[in-house]
Amino acid sequence: MSSTLDRWSPYALAALRIVTALLFMEHGTQKLFGFPAPPESGTPPLLSLFGIGAILEFGGGLLILIGLFTRPVAFVLAGEMAVAYWMFHAPRSFYPVLNGGDASILFCFVFLLLAFTGPGALSIDGARRPTGPRHSWER
Repeated sequence: MSSTLDRWSPYALAALRIVTALLFMEHGTQKLFGFPAPPESGTPPLLSLFGIGAILEFGGGLLILIGLFTRPVAFVLAGEMAVAYWMFHAPRSFYPVLNGGDASILFCFVFLLLAFTGPGALSIDGARRPTGPRHSWER
């Protein structure tokens, strides 16, 4: 059973990458375009802290979605989410369920995982890589 699961690992990682990117991009589209609904405080100026965050969420999410420059982009986005948690959520309460920061924590750690593992299957990074697997699960 383990060898069967190992064979599907790159696709499971790709599914995690794609779903995470789509959810992450939604935060960016809300702040940049007011879609699917505008933020309560309105759309932020592009060169504000929230505007730069929105650009990272949409643009970085798009790069993660297609699997292009996955490792460096994921590392930057993990940092963005760590900053978001400690600047905006943690001061409200010690407990993530009370401070609304659970999504920031999960995004941070999923992006850290992608920074270390790479994009998995179905990515531009994978298509651009020289032949031969990098990891044991990519055989």
